[in-house]
Amino acid sequence: MKYIRERLGAKLFLANLAVILAGVAVLAITIQITIPTVFTRHMSGMDQSMMNGGMGVGQGQGYGRTLFENFSASMFEALLYAVSASVLVALLVSWFLSRRIVAPIRTLTEATQHIAEGHYDERVQSNGSDEIAQLAARFNQMTTQLEQVESMRLQLIGDVTHELRTPLTSIKGYMEGIVDGVIPSTPETFDQIHHEADRLSRLVDDLQELSRVEAKAYSLDFHAVAVSNLIQTTVKRLSPQAKNKDIKFQINLPVDLPLIQVDEDRIIQVLVNLAANAIQYTPDGGDVIITALRQEDEIIITVRDSGIGIPADHIKNLFTRFYRVDKSRSRNAGGGSGIGLTIARHLVEAHGGRIWVESKGDGQGSTFGFSLKIVR
Repeated sequence: MKYIRERLGAKLFLANLAVILAGVAVLAITIQITIPTVFTRHMSGMDQSMMNGGMGVGQGQGYGRTLFENFSASMFEALLYAVSASVLVALLVSWFLSRRIVAPIRTLTEATQHIAEGHYDERVQSNGSDEIAQLAARFNQMTTQLEQVESMRLQLIGDVTHELRTPLTSIKGYMEGIVDGVIPSTPETFDQIHHEADRLSRLVDDLQELSRVEAKAYSLDFHAVAVSNLIQTTVKRLSPQAKNKDIKFQINLPVDLPLIQVDEDRIIQVLVNLAANAIQYTPDGGDVIITALRQEDEIIITVRDSGIGIPADHIKNLFTRFYRVDKSRSRNAGGGSGIGLTIARHLVEAHGGRIWVESKGDGQGSTFGFSLKIVR
């Protein structure tokens, strides 16, 4: 029974078999019911002929032919009734079974039309475990993903609009102030306008990079790389920022770390993003510790800081685009666009790794980590 429930072909075979058996059963039952009546009626006609014609040798021969003819006529008439009844029942059984089988497909057809019209909340009932039920389950999974994508698209439009509005409003305000004579045309004013334009340019670059990463519209140049080279390059790039805040870099690397198969530029981009965030949110005089170690067939790289920490209820959303722990923090106040960690997550996952964050709470620092496969 389990095999039949899980196979559409088995159900179709049984449906055809049921139609045949129903037709045969009705045929047999109808013959059994009709042939006595039909045969008796034909025989009564023959008896009446005998009474009128008398008995004789020639009539005896005619009697035999008349009996055969009446028997044949009775059989054909009974078969006509039986075949008509069996065909009618077979058609009814076929219609009923075909509706049962086609009903889920019709439901799926109507649901796809609703999806085509943009109603991504459409779902279909998934009963059983055959191919149609599996198709319904996949359809529901697809519509759920489409609904999430549509929701993310709308959210992205809203987020991008908000992010672009801030620097544009600032630039517009400065320019209107200069035109009205409220703000003086000093180098400091033009420097602020340039700063806002630079913010706008960086945001557009970040959005362009995010678009490429999320659409996987980029190629990865994999080759064997030493982890120490990646970390040393990251530290060199960020040393000026760390020095400005008197933050000390610490590097913990075992000497026997194996090579990893990665796109060097992309992983450095991830490391620079994590380390730059650590510097950004660590008070002056703090520490940023970069550690790498081997766990089975992976290399685990972590960036730990002694900074402001992250509340537990924000950790799960930290890799969501445009998400900020402090909603009031703007790019101008030192916060990022909320895109960098999203890009880092996509890049790490493109390498077959995973990325995470840990923090004990406010004021207790945070640790960002990600894994990469070693070269075999």
